Amino acid sequence: MNNLILNVILFQLGWFACVLGGAASLPLAGVLVALGIMGFHLWRASEPKDELYLMLIAMGIGALWDSLLVMQSLVVYTSGTLITHTAPIWIVAMWGLFASTMNVSMRWLKHRYWLAALLGGVAGPMAYYGGAQLGGLTFINLELGLMHLAFGWAVFTPLLVKLGESFDGYPEVAGGSQ
Repeated sequence: MNNLILNVILFQLGWFACVLGGAASLPLAGVLVALGIMGFHLWRASEPKDELYLMLIAMGIGALWDSLLVMQSLVVYTSGTLITHTAPIWIVAMWGLFASTMNVSMRWLKHRYWLAALLGGVAGPMAYYGGAQLGGLTFINLELGLMHLAFGWAVFTPLLVKLGESFDGYPEVAGGSQ
């Protein structure tokens, strides 16, 4: 199977596992699926250390950002919060999953920071809204929450694209192989 298609499918599988696990009060189930997908991603990388750094940085950013959303009472997560007023473990795992797309299926965004900002500003809030519809989180104020998410993802998506340029464990994908 083409690496790009596999990357998209595995990201979506991990996204659903995390959200549905969080919604069903089984956050560790989603986290385990996400960790398995991230491990597989690292196993396939020609430079796994670079991909690991990228995923860990993204997870750190995500833990801080989503914790800020919780602290501002913009969102409430159904389950998986280990420390009061912080992001749940399953959403932090999803940031690692998202980072695993930067050098494969989202590679086309490299050096296109304005496009990455636009995509992030639209798709990021849509993903959270979808997660809310599946029961993984609740918006305290939908409009304000989506506005904050649009701003945050318009910043974080190009940042992750830029970080992906520095930590690229899949340079062979750029040449069209796989």
